[in-house]
Amino acid sequence: MMRVYAAAAALALALAGCASAPPEHFYSLSTGLGAAAAPAPAAYYIEVPAVTVPQQVARNQLVVTLGGGRVDLLEQERWSQQPAAEVQQALSLAITGELGTVDVFRTPAPEAATVYRISTNVQRFESAPGQYALIDAVWSVRKVGDTQVLTCRSVAQESVSAGYDELVAGHRRAITRIGADISKAVRALAQGAKPAC
Repeated sequence: MMRVYAAAAALALALAGCASAPPEHFYSLSTGLGAAAAPAPAAYYIEVPAVTVPQQVARNQLVVTLGGGRVDLLEQERWSQQPAAEVQQALSLAITGELGTVDVFRTPAPEAATVYRISTNVQRFESAPGQYALIDAVWSVRKVGDTQVLTCRSVAQESVSAGYDELVAGHRRAITRIGADISKAVRALAQGAKPAC
């Protein structure tokens, strides 16, 4: 009889522990980015292939920067997908929204269409709650089939107030700024100009 009571007490404690676990929150960089309406038929297309991010942030949990070189991994605050995929999707939406074109990555483009491939390597992705969100990216634009490549760097740092929603919103603004830099280069190339970083 004592064993039954002990087992029931252990089960009750285990269930109480599960019930008191804090909820997980999921975030996306692409929410609210891009054009509201469908783009008009474009004279050219873009491709935004897979993006690379630093290994220390390549996980679903938010990694936040604290003072003294310390970082924390937040188990309850998570990206909806891996950060590299989040950045890729958000950049694609920001650029297609800016240019009014279509991202044809992994999609057949019309024959003889002009396509600009945009490669991105995020070198720093820092999240400092209540302080800043920073994305430091090296990117290149190349017309598919051409050997000429434009390689540039964009560093976007956004001040943020307290809260993880604000931190993610800061990263969205940073993505928008980087997308604007890339869009400017693509637009110049499409017009036959020589873009500069």
